[in-house]
Amino acid sequence: MDTTLATFERDVIEASALAPVLVDFWAPWCGPCKSLGPMLEKLEAEYAGKWRLVKVNVDENQELAAHFQVRSIPHVVAFADRQAVDQFIGVLPEGQLREFIDRLIPDSAQAARQVAQQAIEEGRREDAYEALQAALAYDPGFDDARMDLIEMLLADNRADEAHNEVDLLSPKTTQGIDARFNALKTRLDALDAAADLPPTDALETRVANNPDDLEAQFDLASALIARRKYAGALEHLLEIVKRDRTFREDIGRKTMLSVFDLAAHQPQLVSEWRRKLSATLN
Repeated sequence: MDTTLATFERDVIEASALAPVLVDFWAPWCGPCKSLGPMLEKLEAEYAGKWRLVKVNVDENQELAAHFQVRSIPHVVAFADRQAVDQFIGVLPEGQLREFIDRLIPDSAQAARQVAQQAIEEGRREDAYEALQAALAYDPGFDDARMDLIEMLLADNRADEAHNEVDLLSPKTTQGIDARFNALKTRLDALDAAADLPPTDALETRVANNPDDLEAQFDLASALIARRKYAGALEHLLEIVKRDRTFREDIGRKTMLSVFDLAAHQPQLVSEWRRKLSATLN
């Protein structure tokens, strides 16, 4: 595939989120380019979709060549996850070229996770579930993929299945300081607690009648977290911080930090409540 400045973002940057892309800067008058180009095309066909070749004619795309500081050709720049990650100049022997390419290609588990992430972005949830299960079949210890799966299960109100997946996470994740896991656990704990809590309006009445009832404040925050009403939850958690930092070993502040991770898709909300927490602590 040939690309230009106008299509480079789509053909290279965005495409590299799905599979590595090698950009071959060449020109028709370049003798070594005539050796490297066919070799790259042969390997692209052989690898059957595991990476993509994109060609840039430097005579016709001088702005692109200047941007990547191409002074000698052939010059190959490799992209992965939307970034330039490696490069070489000249013609490599086929064995070295294969080694260069193999370093770029993610393992099977990582590749399956990338497929799942793309499916999530496109709203194809069943495809995403299938791809994440494939990633975990390749590597049962792939905690990032398992947490992707837990997030999906929670979003789809499949808490029991999410609990089962949490039990399969490695100790390095569940026993370490992993902000993402702590956020997921906060949501699971909130869902568990909400199942046994009084109705939200009853909890609101308890808090209104006695703002110093920190158990009621926390129960109400848990009920709101379970319903993904994060702003309301943060309001009650901050009240706990203001009234008693020692309550249940500083659970108000700790839970706020986890809610910030849960609400990462609402950056303005998180920024606002981070400022409020900081002001309270100072």
